[in-house]
Amino acid sequence: MFQDLTKRLDGAFKRLGKVERLTENDIKEALREVRLALLEADVNYGVAKKLVSAISEKAVGQEVLGSLTPAQQVVKIVNDELTALLGGEAADLQLPEVGKGMATVMVMGLQGSGKTTFCGKLARRLKNEGRSPMLVAADIYRPAAIDQLEVIAEQVGVPVHTDRERKNAAQIVKLGQRRAKDNKCDVLIVDTAGRLHVDDDLMAELEAIDKTVPMDEKLLVLDAMTGQEAVNIASTFAERLDFDGAVLTKLDGDARGGAALSVREVTGRPVKLVGVGEKMEDLEVFHPDRMAGRILGMGDVLTLIEQAEEKMDLGEAEHLAGRFAEGQFTLEDFQGQIRQMKKMGSLKGMLKMLPGMGGGALDKAKIDDKQFVKVEAIINSMTPTERRKPDIINGSRRKRIARGSGTNVSQVNKLLKQYRDMKRMMKQINAAGGMEEFGKKVLGG
Repeated sequence: MFQDLTKRLDGAFKRLGKVERLTENDIKEALREVRLALLEADVNYGVAKKLVSAISEKAVGQEVLGSLTPAQQVVKIVNDELTALLGGEAADLQLPEVGKGMATVMVMGLQGSGKTTFCGKLARRLKNEGRSPMLVAADIYRPAAIDQLEVIAEQVGVPVHTDRERKNAAQIVKLGQRRAKDNKCDVLIVDTAGRLHVDDDLMAELEAIDKTVPMDEKLLVLDAMTGQEAVNIASTFAERLDFDGAVLTKLDGDARGGAALSVREVTGRPVKLVGVGEKMEDLEVFHPDRMAGRILGMGDVLTLIEQAEEKMDLGEAEHLAGRFAEGQFTLEDFQGQIRQMKKMGSLKGMLKMLPGMGGGALDKAKIDDKQFVKVEAIINSMTPTERRKPDIINGSRRKRIARGSGTNVSQVNKLLKQYRDMKRMMKQINAAGGMEEFGKKVLGG
């Protein structure tokens, strides 16, 4: 997401950076590029116009024009205005504290938006936060939706209330609430029926559910891939039903980003959560400042750290770090390191969160997660002794390993060379007295 937008903005700012002193014409030309980039990203026309106007008003001030680093000042202004447009700060779910009553969440959206999958992701997230959620299948029209929710509930390890006989969604939710209380569950997540479009029957049913079981949070799930249409859907819901926040799904796909940039401004409701993958753990809190940083190619290191803390085995990571520091790092440890990284998702996705790696920075890089598969296959083809003592791997052993892993000898040699280089660096670090002292020597300090 945002890749094309980031490229266009990066190009505009680079042109500004080539000018020693900015004029108003320089800024106007750059902002023309910014406006076109926003419109191409499917941002609402009124939102794009308002954003560019706000940036222009601040960018043509004397503080910027007289600055020694005017291009950086403009980027900062754009970053600040993007952050404000996206909501300023993260909007938390407004749920009662644990132990102070049952929290209720109604999940709404059109068919195909990812609504049912999101229910499972939310249940998993709340469960990890120490709550005890229960899912309720309130779609009385599509048996497949009930089946899907049952599968998801089993996957994330939470109970689900279903009723295939009743044809009143509000009653099903009421009975689900009673069952949740009996099972000492403290969060009720209601998966409501979807439609191909917004209609009176859908709204009446959602209003009836909310009246029967008042909701703490009413979340509207929107497919980011639909761009401006997602904003139109949100606007219609906002007119008919007072929902509390939006959830954007499929943000990891080829979405141009228009929905993320437009929803808050058009509807007045914040984006609270975003789906960034197909796995149940692929759900993130929407942080406007971090998202603005991603758009401008500044990276998102905080989210990367949070993902590492959630998905990686910290005990194993510390063990590997200790082995590294002691100079005892073997190919078995190397394999463990690869498996830890794979838990984080795609390598390219992780690199995009690093500063300076947005836009087209990764386009020419030959980054392929299948390389991990080849490396693991080569290591798996070794005997335990070979993994612990790679120095014994001679020519005949290399041929055997290559045959067993479906690779060739040159690929085996490449892996062994990478391992030797890593071992050599470890020795240099340890000889220097640790990573900090090694860094000082490298920098000439």
